[in-house]
Amino acid sequence: MIIRDKSNIFQILFAWRGTVLPRVLPELIALIFISTLISFLAYHHIVYIPQVPAIGFTIFGVILSIFLGFRNNTCYARWWEGRKLWGALIASSRHIDRDSRVLSNARRERVLNHVMVFTSTLRDRLRHQTANLEQFIDTVDLDEQSVQHLNNQLNAPQYMLSLIQWELLQAYKEKEITDILYTQVNNHTIELGAVQAGCDRIASTPLPYAYSVLLNRAVYCFCFLLPFSLGSTLGLWTPFLVGLIAYMFLGLDKLSAELEEPFGTQNNDLPLDSIVRLIERELLSSLGKPLPPAIAIKNHNLS
Repeated sequence: MIIRDKSNIFQILFAWRGTVLPRVLPELIALIFISTLISFLAYHHIVYIPQVPAIGFTIFGVILSIFLGFRNNTCYARWWEGRKLWGALIASSRHIDRDSRVLSNARRERVLNHVMVFTSTLRDRLRHQTANLEQFIDTVDLDEQSVQHLNNQLNAPQYMLSLIQWELLQAYKEKEITDILYTQVNNHTIELGAVQAGCDRIASTPLPYAYSVLLNRAVYCFCFLLPFSLGSTLGLWTPFLVGLIAYMFLGLDKLSAELEEPFGTQNNDLPLDSIVRLIERELLSSLGKPLPPAIAIKNHNLS
C-alpha cells in the first residue's frame, strides 16, 4: 500500500512511484506517437485521413465511461471488503487476547501462538505463496516436526483454528473454564473462521473473465481511435489531448485490475505483512516476549 503525504499538491502532481502511469506509459507513448504522426501528415496535407464520425465516437465514449465506472466501483468494493475482513481479524485477535486470561498461562500461550500462526498462514494462502513457518520456531516455540506437519496441511489456517478450539475444549474438560466461558472464547475462533471464509471468497472469485476481456478491448479500441477522431478538429493539440484522455481511460482500467485482487503484493494492494506483524507484536507483548521490529515503509510502500 502506498503511504504518501497528500497535502502537498506538487508531490501528488509529479508522483511516479505507486501510480498507474508506469504501467500505461508504453501505450501512452504509442498513442502520442500515432497522434503526432497523424497531426503532422494532416497539417501539411500529405495524406487525407477520414475522420471517425463524432456522434458514434461520443456515444462509444459515454457507454465506456459508464462501464469503467461500474468496474472501478466493484473492484474498490472488493478491496474495501478485504480491508474490513482483516480489520475484523485484528479485533478478534485482541478479543482472544483479553478473554483467554481465564486459561492457565501455558494454555493461553499456546492459544495465542496458534492465533499468530493462523494470521501468517492465512496471508500466505491468500497470496498463493509458500509459508515461511520456520520463523515461528523461535518466536512461538514450534518445533521442526510441527512445522513439517503444518506444511503438509491442505488448509493450514483452518488447521490452526482447530488447534485453538481443541485447546479450549481441553480447558473445559479439565474444568479450567465453565461452559459459558468456553462459549465466549470459542465465539472468537468462529469469527476468525468467518474472516478466512470471506477472504477465500474474494480471492477465489475474481470478476468474470469474459467481462474483463470485453472491457479491456473496448478501452484499447477507444484509445487507439482517438487520434483519428480528434485529429482534424484539434490539429497540433491532438497528441496532448489524446495522451490526457487515454491516460484517464487506461489508468482506470489498470487500477481496477490492481484493486480486483486486494491480497496481492502490488503497490495498491492491502498491507498484509504489516497487519500480520501488528498482530504478532501485540500478542507477543501480551505474553511478555521480545518483539520483532514493525514493518517499515520502504519507498513510500507499506507491504
